[in-house]
Amino acid sequence: MTYASVLVDVSVRQTDRPFDYLIPDRWHDAIQPGMRVIVPFGPRKVQGFVLAIKETTSLDKVKEIEEVLDVMPVLTEELLLLGSHIAQKTLCFLISAYQAMLPTAIKAVYKKHVQITSDEVYEALPTELAQLFSVVKRREWTEVESLVSKISIVQRAIKEGLLEIEYEVKNKANKKTERVVSLLKVLDEDLKNISSPQQKDIIEYLRMNGQTSVKELKEFLQITDSPIKTLQKNEFISIETIEVYRDPYVGSDIEKSKPLPLVDEQRVAYEHIVSSFKEREHKIHLLHGVTGSGKTEVYLQTIQEVLLKGMEAIVLVPEISLTPQIVGRFKSRFGNDVAVLHSGLSIGEKYDEWRKIQRKEVKVVVGARSAIFAPFENLGIIIIDEEHETTYKQDEHPRYHARDIAVWRGEYHNCPVVLGSATPTLETFARAQKGVYELETMSMRVNQGPLPEVEVVDMREQLRNGNRTMFSTLLHEKIIDRLEKKEQIILFLNRRGYSSFVMCRDCGYTIQCPHCEVSLTYHKHNHSLKCHYCGYETYMPKQCPSCQSDHIRFFGTGTQKVEEAITQSFPEARVIRMDNDTTSRKGAHEKMLKQFGNGEADILLGTQMIAKGLDFPNVTLVGVLAADSSLHLPDFRASERTFSLLTQVSGRAGRHEKPGEVVIQTYSPEHYSIELAKTQDFIAFYEEEMKIRRSFHYPPFYYLVLISISHTDLIKVVKVSEQITGYLRENLSNRSIVLGPVASPIAKIKDQFRYQCVIKYKSEPALYDVLNRIQQFYQEETDKGKLQITIDFQPTMFM
Repeated sequence: MTYASVLVDVSVRQTDRPFDYLIPDRWHDAIQPGMRVIVPFGPRKVQGFVLAIKETTSLDKVKEIEEVLDVMPVLTEELLLLGSHIAQKTLCFLISAYQAMLPTAIKAVYKKHVQITSDEVYEALPTELAQLFSVVKRREWTEVESLVSKISIVQRAIKEGLLEIEYEVKNKANKKTERVVSLLKVLDEDLKNISSPQQKDIIEYLRMNGQTSVKELKEFLQITDSPIKTLQKNEFISIETIEVYRDPYVGSDIEKSKPLPLVDEQRVAYEHIVSSFKEREHKIHLLHGVTGSGKTEVYLQTIQEVLLKGMEAIVLVPEISLTPQIVGRFKSRFGNDVAVLHSGLSIGEKYDEWRKIQRKEVKVVVGARSAIFAPFENLGIIIIDEEHETTYKQDEHPRYHARDIAVWRGEYHNCPVVLGSATPTLETFARAQKGVYELETMSMRVNQGPLPEVEVVDMREQLRNGNRTMFSTLLHEKIIDRLEKKEQIILFLNRRGYSSFVMCRDCGYTIQCPHCEVSLTYHKHNHSLKCHYCGYETYMPKQCPSCQSDHIRFFGTGTQKVEEAITQSFPEARVIRMDNDTTSRKGAHEKMLKQFGNGEADILLGTQMIAKGLDFPNVTLVGVLAADSSLHLPDFRASERTFSLLTQVSGRAGRHEKPGEVVIQTYSPEHYSIELAKTQDFIAFYEEEMKIRRSFHYPPFYYLVLISISHTDLIKVVKVSEQITGYLRENLSNRSIVLGPVASPIAKIKDQFRYQCVIKYKSEPALYDVLNRIQQFYQEETDKGKLQITIDFQPTMFM
């Protein structure tokens, strides 16, 4: 007898361990670690992951596995180990770690089918399978399961590429298929007997073009189904349904590109990284290059070396930078060897891309955070571009950082990890300074051109001089100049909506979200007020709800308001506005960037999504309208984020032959992050910021843990918060610092009151043990879902 250790999909503390189940004889030798199964668990049946196979069990009575969901494992041996590492390091349930690794489609309800890969494989199939698929090429899995003597025969055939498994997912993620027409043998005398001109046109078209989709045939010849069906009935043509992958980049006209010659600094970085790869050394390289220094070309050429050795590569790009421009560069170099994973894809598209990886049909994955879990088994390099981006940190369970996962996988595969950024996090740069990471510096732009000239405008002076518009005199003049020269402009504002909040000028009442402790944002296009935290939406009142005054007005500036101001100040300018509101529809992001790239607009106005990854030759002016909007947030990284954002935005100007200029408008021109962003002097900023971090015991000098407590009852939240901080102070060493408890900066979200405390530590041996005991103590209440306690190691957000 053999048994499977199964982790059940029940997210409570008591089930966060494997349970033994008997493997029925029909699945003996077929069930493998990494597969999902259905098992009886108490009165119900649940899904679970097989973690191990064993010959004995310590239990007297063991239930049988009821159903096997996968024919081949969905998690590799490496990913099973990685899940355990994530659960241990983030204090999440093991099941949460495994679920995070799989695409949505794989978690859905589906049917399985088995089919032969091609007609040529019949001879290679074992007799039993050849007979099974001789008449019917595609069968339901349940049918195959009941007809074959051993499931392991099917698994071997799948491994050898003779059969393939296909999932028919019921939540819109099933395989995409297409009906295609093929011409059978048609003699010239047969044509004489065909009187219909449309039928003759079909035959001529197929003779010229070969196999064609029914849709394409009908569109080209402007015909209905009728003549096609008649030809099929008379056996002049055959129609079959074939699978086609959904290609999110279809119609993008991606031309093949060739490697560009590397300048000296690029070549040095390239050689160091390739040397690590060839020596099979797990080294972490920080590629610190100014904007426009050609980091992407270094990535492409190192990946080329990896592919030549038959190995695989993962490239992570921040979600907002994952533009068609970036994807296009990888697709143009590596063609169909590239799979793309990001949130803009439909469930079906993600499913297809993931299957390409699992089937080993691609060698390169370009994607956002979750692409780090791509099920490759022969990794040669992992690259994280814009490594400073906070989107690499997951803000819900499991709270992993993609950089940490990359380092773990790099160590597992003995391959280099490359972190690229013009403004790396202070923690990363400090490690490079200490020699923990290899520092590769690229201080010059590829075209040897200068960095854009940056001018900082003090908006306080503008107000004193009577300028109450959104545009300083300097920026106004430069926009007019560029419009006259037919050059393009990018205007950056880190806020969407029309205005930041709505307030009564008589009584000072601000309209707030009834579920969150934040003001509502006004959106002009549908005259509504929205909460950007919980999604609550209401109409814009004509009178103040508090004092019934008519003097209710908009304050602050949003992208919609700026767009209106542009059309008033520069009526001849063609404007494209990019924010979450205008790009929510699928494909809108790509369409807008294509229009701007084609010169169909003069000004691109947008939020963070336009700050990175864009490269337009005709952009010679970048304007930052409110540089301090992220500077005064209650977060110790506010200065770092501001410097990084301004440096990235400035880098969009003058990337080609035409020189670029940047105008930064601010009410805090004397702040060091804004002063140093003017010269893009990262080293000076690093040294200044490190003094502050050292003084106040912040990373990279200390590690942090953020504990957040929330409940619908404020008194309960305060009580639990005080108990937790008291317990931490008693049980952690006196070298650790416990701050709090205090109300979170946003004290209520979705009707939940929120408190928090912070642990600062350099080395704390008891930390994980103490935090585990806290989780266990409140386990009953958190399992019921009323009380929430979240523990976030190395948090990136404190809001």
